Amino acid sequence: MNKTLITILLLSSLANSFELNTQMQEYINELKVKALEDNKDFKNFEYQRGEDIFTSKHIGKKNKLISCVSCHGIDLTENGNNIHTNKIISALSPYSNNERLVKVKSVKKWLRRNFRDVYKREGTAQEKGDVLLYIMNKE
Repeated sequence: MNKTLITILLLSSLANSFELNTQMQEYINELKVKALEDNKDFKNFEYQRGEDIFTSKHIGKKNKLISCVSCHGIDLTENGNNIHTNKIISALSPYSNNERLVKVKSVKKWLRRNFRDVYKREGTAQEKGDVLLYIMNKE
């Protein structure tokens, strides 16, 4: 399958009814290329893997059992609450918060920070793409 067709399939699977801006589409493409470089058997980002990453609990950076759900909640259309700072986190779903998944710099920053908080490491390109696919399709 040629790269153009794979890219088109990826973008259509990622975008479903949420439309990514050009910069976010390019970032998703970069993640896909990196995921393929890291794993030649990689086919595409997957919602289920993203959900597993988002909901699984780990001993995080403050040696507490934590998951992404710990702060963002399971309903991504609702505000979350940072369990360490007690600050309100605006809804993660782009369906209810039109400021989500718009600025690539912000998305990169929060993916990096949140993976470090929960997993105590940087997320892989595949993990980031899986989580983004999950967030984009979780209404």
